[in-house]
Amino acid sequence: MRTALVIGTGLIGTSAALALVQRGVVVHLEDHDPEQARTAAALGAGTDEAPDGPVDVAIVAAPPAHVAAVLADAMRRGVARGYLDVASVKGGPRRELEALGLDLSAYLGTHPMSGREKSGPLAATADLFEGRPWVLTPTRDTDTEVLNLALELVSHCRAVPVVMDADAHDRAVALVSHMPHLVSSLVAARLQNAEEAAVRLCGQGIRDVTRIAASDPRMWIDILSANPGPVADLLGDVASDLDETVRALRALESSDEDKRREGAGDIEDVLRRGNAGQVRVPGKHGSAPRTYEVVAVLIDDQPGQLARIFADAGRAGVNVEDVRIEHATGQQAGLVQLMVEPKAVGVLSAALRERGWALRQ
Repeated sequence: MRTALVIGTGLIGTSAALALVQRGVVVHLEDHDPEQARTAAALGAGTDEAPDGPVDVAIVAAPPAHVAAVLADAMRRGVARGYLDVASVKGGPRRELEALGLDLSAYLGTHPMSGREKSGPLAATADLFEGRPWVLTPTRDTDTEVLNLALELVSHCRAVPVVMDADAHDRAVALVSHMPHLVSSLVAARLQNAEEAAVRLCGQGIRDVTRIAASDPRMWIDILSANPGPVADLLGDVASDLDETVRALRALESSDEDKRREGAGDIEDVLRRGNAGQVRVPGKHGSAPRTYEVVAVLIDDQPGQLARIFADAGRAGVNVEDVRIEHATGQQAGLVQLMVEPKAVGVLSAALRERGWALRQ
């Protein structure tokens, strides 16, 4: 791959363009909003000038509802040897292209499983896809050269290729992305008119659950409109579980001991099923999930505090596997939770205390 045309310079398109430029690929940028393409070019993602002739690969980074139309236009213009898209839904756009009677041997649908709550070229980063799954959905009609171009794109972006059937992909992302986003939004919506005294009690749990609810609603309308069936099926299952959970909680209010016992058992079943599902979420670098211990450190809200903690952990020979920060409401302080291997807890705790850090249980 020596040349590429990125059509659509939002978060995903610009991030891919930045990664390609870093690998020496000449990238041309195109967008229905020329100002957005100019912004991406100013960030170093390529040039907003049109290529002189066909490029090696065209990457369409448009919303799912527009992918087929944009791809069809690009194919009819003959802008590239191969055509990829990076939309979050795969089955629908391909069927739309088939209905248009286009030769799809030069096309391959892809989906990088990465993103941010922010959108647009200013939110883009060249390392957005690093270590993340990047789904490829080739068919028997897909040209080998196009598949190789897609694999090269994934490699340049330092992502991990995953080959799937298009419809299987759509069912999978409904489960791990689309349905959770709606559930997060439903929980966050409870906060909209909540009393201020209640909102001030928000801790890390509610922040974790509602984080993705901050995403652009317009973008998510496009995504959900392209994959409504699988998402609705999953939400139907969640609704059934919620109904049963509500009944179980009401039973806990009963004066009947047997009903309370039954209700408690049903709640325990929900929580245990949640445990069983949660441990299946891949851990660090996509590996099997591992159990880490937490070393909690109280820090002041001052520049350099985190750098000092990590430096002190490094001097102690401890690798920090993950980190969370819980901010104290109304105070210029926070609690840093350092996740480490169980065998490292004693070493790290002693080292941090020796260097004056205040640890919390």
